[in-house]
Amino acid sequence: MSWKMEVFADNEWVGNGIRYATEQEAIDAGTELLSRWFVPSDSRAIGSDEPVNYKFENWHNVPLDKI
Repeated sequence: MSWKMEVFADNEWVGNGIRYATEQEAIDAGTELLSRWFVPSDSRAIGSDEPVNYKFENWHNVPLDKI
């Protein structure tokens, strides 16, 4: 299981292909995105069956193939 972050924008929840190992990483990524992007009004972390492909470290998304 992995975790993904979604934001609420234009009256719908939208996300991308980034998947994290922990719920906290997805929450932190959403918090960071909301701090610099004014379009979305909220963010959330939801579970995913897709494989983990990123780590959220030092307030940045880091692809696992770069670690």
